[in-house]
Amino acid sequence: MVLNKKAEVPKKLYNSLTSEALSRSQWHYFKQEENIKRILDANLNRCREGLRVVEDSLRFVLNDGVLYKKIRSVRHNVDKVFRNRYIELIKERNSFDDTGRQLPEISKKGLPDVVVANFKRTQESLRVLEEYAKTFEPAASACFKKERYATYIIEKSVYLKYKNFFK
Repeated sequence: MVLNKKAEVPKKLYNSLTSEALSRSQWHYFKQEENIKRILDANLNRCREGLRVVEDSLRFVLNDGVLYKKIRSVRHNVDKVFRNRYIELIKERNSFDDTGRQLPEISKKGLPDVVVANFKRTQESLRVLEEYAKTFEPAASACFKKERYATYIIEKSVYLKYKNFFK
């Protein structure tokens, strides 16, 4: 396989290989790194989006300033983890060719379903971030795990405080 200018390859390697073919293992390594960055970018977006939906529900629907601030804090903490690597992650984003882009959305029956679905969306994305961070920036994995457990606790608090809302 010939090195493609479209592939983002570290300059040092690019300069040493310019027109040479990458070995299969080298190409696989770069594709693997690109894919991990795409997974991290997609799940950071998914996580922040889910948190924002829950945050707005707590703020504008349930009018709960205390729980709203807790979930907002989780969103800010998640955002900080890879903020210094934002450009690196966004470079691998390929929303146009995303095979999941055309999947139909599942409809929700009401506000409680929106809140529950977005807590689950957040927790699932935090789990993915926790696992893939181990291969990209291992110290970040513990941060995502901490925030995942924080969302479990907040979710339970919301449910217990607003049982009638969820019926």
